Amino acid sequence: MKRVYYQVIKNRLQEPRKFIQVIYGPRQVGKTTLMKQVLNDLDMPCLFETADDIIGADNTWLRKLWDKARFLAKQNNGAEVVLVIDEIQKIHNWCETVKKEWDSDSFNDVQLKVAVLGSSSLLTRQGLTESLAGRFETIHIPHWSFVEMQEAFGLTLEQFVWFGGYPGPIHLSGDESRWKRYVRESLIETSVSKDVLMMTRVDKPALLRRLFEIGSSYSSQILSLTKIQAELMEKGNITTLSNYLGLLSSAGLLCGLEKYSGEIIRKRSSRPKFQVFNNALISSQSAYDFKQAIADSKLWGRVVESSVGAHLLNLSSELDYNLYYWNENSNEVDFVIEKGEKVVAIEVKSGKDSTNPGMAEFDLRFHPKSMYTVGTDGIPLEDFFRTNPLDLF
Repeated sequence: MKRVYYQVIKNRLQEPRKFIQVIYGPRQVGKTTLMKQVLNDLDMPCLFETADDIIGADNTWLRKLWDKARFLAKQNNGAEVVLVIDEIQKIHNWCETVKKEWDSDSFNDVQLKVAVLGSSSLLTRQGLTESLAGRFETIHIPHWSFVEMQEAFGLTLEQFVWFGGYPGPIHLSGDESRWKRYVRESLIETSVSKDVLMMTRVDKPALLRRLFEIGSSYSSQILSLTKIQAELMEKGNITTLSNYLGLLSSAGLLCGLEKYSGEIIRKRSSRPKFQVFNNALISSQSAYDFKQAIADSKLWGRVVESSVGAHLLNLSSELDYNLYYWNENSNEVDFVIEKGEKVVAIEVKSGKDSTNPGMAEFDLRFHPKSMYTVGTDGIPLEDFFRTNPLDLF
């Protein structure tokens, strides 16, 4: 149970009826389980339904469900009732129906409290801000952190770096080939097919899948989309690849960090730094196993850097900061956090690396609030994973 999000959801549902709660995040991070735990602890009538269980769930099904919740309220003498709808993105044009029913309840003083759950932030782009403007709040549930995985499953630091933050299949990690197969087939493919390809038009789904495979294998590394294009033998334009990368990011899979420039208006770099949201997305596709990865210092260094990036990336939405990288010629800073006008530079070291001149050059150009090394000769990796990134400022 992700306790901090449990309390946030519970507190909001116990408040007087104000907003529709839109709860979203990647697959298999425990949104449904979390919501059911909250409902079990609420002292009010609750109705939980999922569009995933209904063949052909549509607006009619949604309206009937809403009427069922209203009937439950009448049976309880007009008491507040909580209506929760899971996998809401599977209902076409759901925002318009929710708006109509919510506004009707507001006019008739029906005290339904509504929460909708979805597996992709794409649902916030498809009508939410237009149809439900002024009627909703969002709660983003990210991938599980090191602290959560350690407390729930006893993972060591090295195990978390390699197996990442998916709670569902972690019991399979003793049989790594089985664990990898589960992550690839049940998590990655399901996320791509249901949270990306079913949510928006993708003309070249095979290209999107291949982009994910290559981008994940290069997580924590800077690679131009032009080079990716050549490797894919794809003659389409760079904009298509950039758009597909944005779709993968919206599903909580893979993003391309932009280069920090210090300017108010920034142009998208054609050289993104690929970054997975969960290190399981790297290791599940790797030819190496856990023991082999640890023994390969160069590979392990990249995996450690990726785990730091995933930690920062997953908290960026909740803590409202921007995450970048920076490089110029041979100078590089692994991660740059920007919060308002303040900037923090982070270098990740997992071995006997030489001194990084990039930090000195970055300091000279941008005058960051703070600069940190994570790992060797700096903040221990485990301590960093326990740290709120805002405390770095």
